[in-house]
Amino acid sequence: MVTTQQGPALYERMREALRNVDEAVEAAADHQGKLCGRLRITAPMSFGTLYLARILADFTQLHPELELAIDLDHRMLDLISGGYDLAIRIGRLDDSSLTARKLCVSPRVVCCSPAYAQERALLKTIDELTTHRCIDYANVHASRLWQFAPAGSNARPRVVVTRSRIVVNNGEVMRDMAIAGLGLAVLPLFIAIDALRTGQLIHVLPHENPLPDTIYAVYPPVRHLPQRVRAFIDHFAAALAHGPPWEGSSGEAQSRMRIAASM
Repeated sequence: MVTTQQGPALYERMREALRNVDEAVEAAADHQGKLCGRLRITAPMSFGTLYLARILADFTQLHPELELAIDLDHRMLDLISGGYDLAIRIGRLDDSSLTARKLCVSPRVVCCSPAYAQERALLKTIDELTTHRCIDYANVHASRLWQFAPAGSNARPRVVVTRSRIVVNNGEVMRDMAIAGLGLAVLPLFIAIDALRTGQLIHVLPHENPLPDTIYAVYPPVRHLPQRVRAFIDHFAAALAHGPPWEGSSGEAQSRMRIAASM
């Protein structure tokens, strides 16, 4: 089969026409007031298994005629080519062609095991990070991973270049490596919180704040946002309205981390 020069242009016109038909069908279905069809979502693996699954289960029970297709992957999959309606993304967004709704801030912490803290003196400043073994996240460049809030009047984040003894593409594996005493890790609080509460991890540098991530709902730009997408984003936002579930209540998580850091 030989592709003509007009082939790609024809394909794009046909794809746009089919997209318009799909949006018209979606709009007609939305007027019926009932959520149906299939909602395709992609989300990070760790967040999906730890917290998103509960939110999805509640949403599914509210809408029994809706089908869900969930793809958990630590990589940022392409929404349009993958046919996804929605992505949950954590970090700092680079793709301006997508529409995003901010859901909440996701704090990060530097932590290690008590055994590692006994082996090596605990840090007093972020500059001392360069002398420690570190566990890094493979899907984020280290220069973005180890960024801290500006000090004083300086408006620019402070960046520390670390020695990456271990690099892995899964936050829970990073946590378990840190628990095993293999080095320092900077982790999302939602991954580290249980280990901090039980004392398996210690909060290092509690007075220094790694730049937080942000949790977003991201979707392709469309003229008519399907009701099922809008409804899920609203449901997700409502689930986080009183604070992320991993932070507990009345500052419980922060107080426990301060206690662990002083041990």
